[in-house]
Amino acid sequence: MSAEAPASPAPAAPNHFIAQQIRADLAAGKHGGRVATRFPPEPNGYLHLGHGKSICLNFGMAQEFGGSCNLRFDDTNPVKEELEYVEAIKADVHWLGFEWKRLLHASDYFEVFYLCAEKLIRLGRAFVCDLTADEVREHRGTLTEPGRNSPYRERSVEENLDLFRRMRAGEFADGSRTLRAKIDMTSPNINLRDPAIYRIRKVPHQNTGDAWCIYPMYDYAHCISDAVEGITHSLCTLEFEDHRPLYDWFLDQLDLVSDTSLTQPLRDRGLEMPVSRPQQIEFARGNLDYTVMSKRKLIALVTEGIVAGWDDPRMPTLSGARRRGFPPAAIRLFWERMGISKQIATIEYSVLEGCVREVLDASAPRRFGVLDPIKLVITNLPAGHDEALSFPNHPKDESFGTRQVPFSPELWIEREDFMEMPVKGFHRLVPGGEVRLRGVGIVRCVDVVKDGDAVSELRCTLDLDSRPGGPAADRKVKGTIHWVSARHAVAAEVRLYDRLFAVADPDDDTGGKTYRDHLAADSKRIVSAWVEPSLGDAEPESRFQFERLGYFVADRHDHGGGRVVYNRAVTLRDSYAKAAK
Repeated sequence: MSAEAPASPAPAAPNHFIAQQIRADLAAGKHGGRVATRFPPEPNGYLHLGHGKSICLNFGMAQEFGGSCNLRFDDTNPVKEELEYVEAIKADVHWLGFEWKRLLHASDYFEVFYLCAEKLIRLGRAFVCDLTADEVREHRGTLTEPGRNSPYRERSVEENLDLFRRMRAGEFADGSRTLRAKIDMTSPNINLRDPAIYRIRKVPHQNTGDAWCIYPMYDYAHCISDAVEGITHSLCTLEFEDHRPLYDWFLDQLDLVSDTSLTQPLRDRGLEMPVSRPQQIEFARGNLDYTVMSKRKLIALVTEGIVAGWDDPRMPTLSGARRRGFPPAAIRLFWERMGISKQIATIEYSVLEGCVREVLDASAPRRFGVLDPIKLVITNLPAGHDEALSFPNHPKDESFGTRQVPFSPELWIEREDFMEMPVKGFHRLVPGGEVRLRGVGIVRCVDVVKDGDAVSELRCTLDLDSRPGGPAADRKVKGTIHWVSARHAVAAEVRLYDRLFAVADPDDDTGGKTYRDHLAADSKRIVSAWVEPSLGDAEPESRFQFERLGYFVADRHDHGGGRVVYNRAVTLRDSYAKAAK
């Protein structure tokens, strides 16, 4: 039983500043009353939790206003892009619960980008530059000093067209020439200081193969892609705010709505879409403490073997969260509660974990599991005693039904539920003391068997009158513990995951340290556990609450085929908040 249950009642209509802007645009009849968004990841790595905010926003706005959302791969840099990442991104978006209207690639528009570049050259708005990358940086200037024009800036239109066409034909070496926009080298916005539009990269592309050896830059390709797809609201994170003037400059020069010749290649391929003049709106990205979100650092964690791949449950990737057992409803709930604003903030990871608990408390069936077992033998039941006890699958929701759990005189209980020398306030099992076995009755510890100094077995008697339906079923004792039948229990590998980093800000490099120096020593522990039989038959990715222990998921890769493997998603309570007190 692993079906998702609703996390909470339907949320109220969003009222953040982007939703307000879209409502105002619809009221004014802007964009013809349409709402079209897109999620445009670059396929150079796996998506992380921060991307979840953009996914939820872009798809969410389309859903809220009866519009559409495309999934578009920004695949303009073939050096770092791989088909593996494309497939992982598609899987992540689907897992979060969203469906795109169209699956597209920036590379679908390579011919359009090229025609647009030739138009800019003919307009005198672009030129081929022979400066090296270092020389371009020297000419660009600083925040306080204007830049200097390239010595190649005044090439004629004819020469620029010839050189650009030869760039496309592959006549020049990588990095030897670029096509640059001709804007203003004295602009206070450095993004407008004659930015590169095309560069030479003689490498195969994951979508177009060897068809191209020149590739467009992001700022140039992004706005054109938005326009030819009919995007109305281009929702970007805040670091693109300074790029918006360049976004608008390209669209102003190209006038794609009126100049239909630029999009003829799409019509020839049956890819015609309602060309628009999109508007870019920026919002603050989602940052979490105890994580790093830099793709460079995430790639290093994988390639250096610090983690066991992109979907290692300690990774802040969506695939890692999925394997850890975080339900997609919890990710959506988290970003919904965090809201959309222009205020940059770092959110406590415990808030996300709280959303996971909230969703799983409502949706996860209950089961018994023992992670650190010690044997308990009930001596006043026959050795061959065997029965099945009925337990509810969910104490708060009768629709989950009940299950039968086998019971016998030999049980496994948690080692921490027994204390030979009890401390004050300990209300579980002690020598000579009593405790209630969940659903069974009250047992008294009459003997403690040791192997050296270690306790190996507890011998107890069961008060038969305290069994359910018995005359003393309501007799009060302070402690209740869970158990599994040793005769019927299934051996399981349980992986106890915690935060990958030991400090809230692992990017803090003061004192000469790097994020590698902040790795937590105990972010993963593997224990040999015993679980009730039904957990052995569960499907991969089935989520459960192990009563009194936490929320767990059957590993999506390793569980099954005779192996029983569970990952801990979260503990029942926030252990970090408790430790901070």
